Formats: sequence, structure tokens, C-alpha cells
Amino acid sequence: QVQLVESGGGLVQAGGSLRLSCAASGSIFRINLMGWYRQAPGKQRELVARITSGGSTNYADSVKGRFTCSRDNAKNTVYLQMNALKPEDTAVYYCNADIDYSGSYAYWTYWGQGTQVTVSS
Repeated sequence: QVQLVESGGGLVQAGGSLRLSCAASGSIFRINLMGWYRQAPGKQRELVARITSGGSTNYADSVKGRFTCSRDNAKNTVYLQMNALKPEDTAVYYCNADIDYSGSYAYWTYWGQGTQVTVSS
């Protein structure tokens, strides 16, 4: 069984910073893509950032230059450093990861439970 556990959300003023972490645990042979999505009230879930096992990243245009996604492969953990936060960044943030749990190179997508980020103006 594989679990993704997020931490680091909270309430911050506009212009502030937060760092989210997401650790994968359980039966894990390898992890391909890891990433962060967010969902604001009344809106669809959207991609924020993702990172390959080799460290290549891509970001939503709305967060480029402000957010940095990184990972520690030894710890099966992905991070999202969020700087210069804006009220429109308020959302529940979810991590996800494509994980091979059997060693067969078949990847399954797992999601974390979500962590609330609230940015006050």
C-alpha cells in the first residue's frame, strides 16, 4: 500500500512564503513524475508544478518565478516552495506521484489528502 502525506499548509499574508512537503511511503520500487495540483472553491483542480525523477520541472504560468518544485529521491519526497504568495493562490493543494509499487515498470497515480493554503490580503 502506498501513501502520500502532505504537510506545510497554513495561513499567510500576501507576499509571504510557505513550503509544502509530500512524502511517499509504502511499497515503492520507483517514482516517475511527482507534482502539485490545487483546487480553489468552485474551480477545477489545476496543475501547479511537476518534476521528473531527473529533476526537470514545469510550472503553471500563474506561478512561474514565484514557486519552486524540488524533490529528494532518496526520501521519496517532493517539495513546493511558494514565495510572493497572492490571495488568488488560496486553494487546497494536492500532491501526486506516479509510482511503480511492484517492480514491473507499471506506474499508478497516487494522490495526497490535500493541505489548505490560505493567503490573506
